[in-house]
Amino acid sequence: MTRLISAGRDTVNYPDRGATRRRPLPAGYHHLHHRTRIGRGRAAFEAAGTAVTTFGAHRASGMLVRAGHGAVRPGSRVVVGIGWGPLRISAPCEVIWTAYEPARIGFAYGTLAGHPECGEESFTVSLDPDGAVWFEVTAFSRPDAWYTRLAGPVVPFLQLRYARWLGRTLRKLAVAA
Repeated sequence: MTRLISAGRDTVNYPDRGATRRRPLPAGYHHLHHRTRIGRGRAAFEAAGTAVTTFGAHRASGMLVRAGHGAVRPGSRVVVGIGWGPLRISAPCEVIWTAYEPARIGFAYGTLAGHPECGEESFTVSLDPDGAVWFEVTAFSRPDAWYTRLAGPVVPFLQLRYARWLGRTLRKLAVAA
């Protein structure tokens, strides 16, 4: 079942709530789409889906994550620590939609005030009819802080690098299961 939080709640710092679910992605943002094959079979799919929806994959990739316990739900708040040591930046987000379906599991979160970017990012795991398991990151974002504006094209480059790293991390978690 897919749930999209009410579009009437304007807590995020961008107007295009839910666009990672609806597509096409809105104009005026940098777009990211990265897909990684992470395994095969229902066990790998379920392990990867659980790792994504409980932030296990994010934590295993080295991110600091402050979130509630259990699987994400629309309206859940999360703060992701981006960076290292004294250069760590807090990035507050709110879960916009979730997907808990037989062949698709995942969620999207949107940025809140105080996040260095504004936009939305989704993390989904899908199971193809042939048994292939895929991890997909889709995002649209633009700078919302002076330092991300100053960084220019470095930020989209780092976002892609992180999407790739998260895919490799999730592959290891799925294989271990």
